[in-house]
Amino acid sequence: MSDDGATPRELLLESCRRNNAALLADVLERVSGASGNKEEEVARLLNTATDGVGRFCLHVAAGCGSYEVLDTLLDQEGLEVDPVDRLDADIPLHKAVRFVNSLSKEEWEAGASLVELLLDAGADPRIRNKAKLKPCELVDPRNTELRATLQKAEFAMLAGDDVIGRDGEDEQGPTGSASDSE
Repeated sequence: MSDDGATPRELLLESCRRNNAALLADVLERVSGASGNKEEEVARLLNTATDGVGRFCLHVAAGCGSYEVLDTLLDQEGLEVDPVDRLDADIPLHKAVRFVNSLSKEEWEAGASLVELLLDAGADPRIRNKAKLKPCELVDPRNTELRATLQKAEFAMLAGDDVIGRDGEDEQGPTGSASDSE
């Protein structure tokens, strides 16, 4: 007889909807305890679990403004940060921008932390959705700060290694690691 209750996929998506970091921790522990290869099993669940309309866990968390859950998810090894959802061909960064747009102007700064979290994790702001729009092009025109953040991230990705630091030296420095110079 099978276990009664919700599946790990259902619990994962519910934790993303409700920003329930404790539930997410329980799900990750349950999945990683089920086999010897913890990171691989967790990554498999996170990269394959979708809801009824084809949104992955990152889409759900970003679209619901679930900062703590999103932060935990982005710390998992092997997680794909730019999965494409089935409905709009959005990546989680698109969903985060849509979430910020749904907030009042006073809440925009707090909402922008979702976008920054995804960008810091390596989300690509150049990806276009089904409507051929990049996340930057979805930003409420009045939210100039968020638009500037996304444009700066896009430029940084386009520039790649050509970005020069403020002091005129290459960002990587002479050894390629900032930690060597400290």
